Parts: sequence; C-alpha cells; structure tokens
Amino acid sequence: MIAQLRGTLADKRPNQVLVDVGGVGYLVHIPISTFYALGELHSNVTLLIHTQVREDAISLYGFLSSREKHLFELLISSSGVGPVLALKILSGVSVDDLIPAVRAGDLARLTRIPGVGRKTAERIVVELRDKLAAMETPEQTRQPVTTTGTAADVISALLNLGYDQNAAEQAVERANKNAAPDSFEGLLRATLQQLSAPAQQGARVAR
Repeated sequence: MIAQLRGTLADKRPNQVLVDVGGVGYLVHIPISTFYALGELHSNVTLLIHTQVREDAISLYGFLSSREKHLFELLISSSGVGPVLALKILSGVSVDDLIPAVRAGDLARLTRIPGVGRKTAERIVVELRDKLAAMETPEQTRQPVTTTGTAADVISALLNLGYDQNAAEQAVERANKNAAPDSFEGLLRATLQQLSAPAQQGARVAR
C-alpha cells in the first residue's frame, strides 16, 4: 500500500500529476487545491497518498496536507461518495469552509458544489457531522458566509473575474460586516475594495 510519494514533478494538470520516483512515473489524482499549491515542473514534491485497489486498477490520490487527505478519506466513507466525487468536493470548496458547512448542516452551501445533490449533501451531513468535530479549528466556529441572493450574485461575478472562491466569499463577508450594502453594485464595489487591500493581492488567480 503506497502511503507517500517523494520525487520529481514530471507533469501537472488541475486534476492529476505525474511524479517521477527513481525513474518510475506515478500518476496521481489530485484536487484543484493541491494543484495550486504545487511547485514548478521538475521541482521536488512530496504527496500523501490514498491508494484505492480494485480488481481492474490501482488508483492513487494525492494531497499536500494530512488534513485534506483525512477529509478525503472521511468523504469516501460516506454513502454514495466515491473518490471522483470526493475530489470534486475538495476542488469546489476549501477544507476550512467545508468542515463548518457540514457541521452546521448547510445544505445550500454543499449543493452548490458541482456533482453534489441534496440527497448526497444530506447523507454527508448525517454521516460526517460528528466525525468532523475533531478537525474543526476555533476559527471555524464562525457562521458560514451567507451566499444567497445578492451575495451569491457578487461571488459569481468575482469568480468570472478570476478570483478564488474562498477569497471571494471571505471578502463578501467582510464587506457585509463593514457596510452591509443593499444593492448588487454597492456590494460588488465594497467587496472589490476588500480584495484590493494589500493582504488580499494574492487572492486573484492568474488565468
């Protein structure tokens, strides 16, 4: 059973990487969060691996953090959630946002993740809510950002502009706390001001 790979990053794509370990290339499936955190091609990389063995194939799933790997393994233990969907979930929402969403039973947040329907979201909440308690950090006790109505429209606009979803949601939350604009234009303007602050310059994803 492969639990870790350390080697050279021979190729990388948003959903998979090729890791050269002593001349042997391992194809590893990854979430988008891991892809963004990887170094340049031909740099050294260490991935924590979940190995899935089936009759017709052996599949490797890689993560840069033990926390993300643990959450992946909890997700695939939930009824109706396989490795492919678990990667989509981790690609659609950060660990720091997913845990409180499940803990709070925020079905609206979970069903916005591509591939997650209401029944799947309900099963994840029922089966994982208590198991995720140990992974929740003090910072995650805050209420999840409300992303319905105007807020959801602003977040959608920011994603189209190339901003990271987690950064966009947090900026909307800060904008609402500071001024609580009641129109789309007002909230968008206030959120962009939050994102243009020096500490947020890295939030935009290059296209």
